[in-house]
Amino acid sequence: MNANSMDMGLPVLQEIPEPQLKEGTLERIPRGYLKRFLLFPFFEDDHGLRVAISDPAHLVPLDDLGKLLQKSVEPYLAPEDMITRSINLFFGSATDTAESVIDDLSGEAYESIAEELDVVQDLLDAETEAPIIKLINLILYQAVEARASDIHIEPYEKDMLVRYRIDGVLYERLQPPKRFQSALISRIKILANLNIAEKRLPQDGRIRIKIANKEVDIRVSIIPTAFGERVVLRLLDKNATIFDLEDIGMTQQHYKMVSRLIRKSHGIILVTGPTGSGKSTTLYGALNKINSPDKNILTIEDPIEYQVKGIGQIQANPKIDLTFARGLRSILRQDPDVIMIGEIRDLETAEIAIQASLTGHLVFSTLHTNDSAGAVTRLIDMGIEPFLVSSSVIGILAQRLVRVICPHCKVSYTPAAAELEELGLDAAQLNQPSFSHGKGCEQCFQTGYHGRTGIYELLFTSDKVNKLILQNADANQIRDAALEGGMKTLRFDGALKVLQGITAIEEVLRVTQE
Repeated sequence: MNANSMDMGLPVLQEIPEPQLKEGTLERIPRGYLKRFLLFPFFEDDHGLRVAISDPAHLVPLDDLGKLLQKSVEPYLAPEDMITRSINLFFGSATDTAESVIDDLSGEAYESIAEELDVVQDLLDAETEAPIIKLINLILYQAVEARASDIHIEPYEKDMLVRYRIDGVLYERLQPPKRFQSALISRIKILANLNIAEKRLPQDGRIRIKIANKEVDIRVSIIPTAFGERVVLRLLDKNATIFDLEDIGMTQQHYKMVSRLIRKSHGIILVTGPTGSGKSTTLYGALNKINSPDKNILTIEDPIEYQVKGIGQIQANPKIDLTFARGLRSILRQDPDVIMIGEIRDLETAEIAIQASLTGHLVFSTLHTNDSAGAVTRLIDMGIEPFLVSSSVIGILAQRLVRVICPHCKVSYTPAAAELEELGLDAAQLNQPSFSHGKGCEQCFQTGYHGRTGIYELLFTSDKVNKLILQNADANQIRDAALEGGMKTLRFDGALKVLQGITAIEEVLRVTQE
């Protein structure tokens, strides 16, 4: 929608309504034509057709649409992204769902797939009639629409399941007939350029597709199980923007401390937590915050999840012996100011990272530990000398992701005293706070949650903490010393978000252990 829209005197749509068109109109309009010229017909009667457009200067496509349908056309202005979404929603898969395709398959048997699909085109523009191909396309499309991060295709003795991971939790979505298992998995292998005949060994691959004008990079993992091959597809939105540190759920206090930490000239900053806890997102946010023309920032990652302008990113590849350790040695010869290591997995990588921090480099990395204090003992267990840990590590940020209560079905309630006690809150001291949870609605797929935010625990290596590290103290002693120094625990941070109505008590209890 351009600046001339007001001069044209056209009505502006704040929201495109659900289309009310006569039977057969959809079939007469090529979807590719609508997407090319960004047109969306949303109302039709005997007098004419109302069409949403993004550019009022492009009137020829409107005339062509009127001639095609033999109707007078009345244009309305709407933003490009709104029109694209409406086209995808109502003209892309409005008449087909994965469930309906499964019903169509029920009377047939597909043991192999002969038809290929060009994987670089938008899947919603694929006019294939092959049911197995259509089913895979719709599974991918519905997963993207549901904001799923992973798709699991799981074979069992007499059936198979398709599950989506949405906001960190798995939900069962489909149960395709068992006899189509081989065809479904073969189709995925074709898309990922994997060996269709190999069914005894694990295989890894990658698919690049467009779904609803989004470029999606899909990492494919296939492993053999007792009842057939099991597939997990990890969806990575290539158009996703990097979150700023301000937008990932940090309190003002945490944000100020982390901002101060990432501007140090040297030392190691570790982000810890289990798989899928948002560690990479936090690191990218930190790098983006300090990224400037006067800094040379280099990373070694596996995989590179976000492309960042102004930062040199290396993809680790163990198959050609480009490990984290080997890549890190090469990075140090590139005169870096800041280094980001995707993960410290072994002693060799840890040793090089520590040496880099001691020679004037700021190093970011991740570790898989349950809390911040556990990162210290993990490094020592790897074989790093305690005096090297105390002199190089300057801060450890532990984090988890909690689901955010859906704003569309959010309701207030009074929790039981036992729930509050487990969260560390005293009901007697609370001045009638409002607690919330989600009932479940169509917007959140009946989960009661929509999106996620982070909870954090930041450990600074104070003199007292460093003294304990040198004494080879256990994680509990280091944690107690950090708490005395003012550190707030993950559960405490989660409790604050519960009191603010951002998340629910059960969510914080689910992701924290004390």
